[in-house]
Amino acid sequence: MGNMIKVAEVSDIPVGGVKKVSLEDVDIAIFNIGGELYAISDTCTHEQASLSEGDLDGDSISCARHGATFNIKTGEVVALPAVMPVATYRVKIEGNDIMLEIPDDK
Repeated sequence: MGNMIKVAEVSDIPVGGVKKVSLEDVDIAIFNIGGELYAISDTCTHEQASLSEGDLDGDSISCARHGATFNIKTGEVVALPAVMPVATYRVKIEGNDIMLEIPDDK
């Protein structure tokens, strides 16, 4: 189990919104899907582009550069050209604070 770190407040990310945060040299995108928060690596595994700048459709995010699509809840690839999933991060809400679990190996 890793460390829980406050990265934002719930009010910072409206339903259907996204917020990019940087922790320990890792960019992470936090998405609000139907009132639930999910966090994935912000970097597309195909071409190193920012996923938080992509197109959100339900629980999927498409990279703005080449259209690789990932499931925000699982990190799995939904559409090529990416073949490797993105990392996911555990999100915990404490009051109005959004906490992310950063693995010990980061």
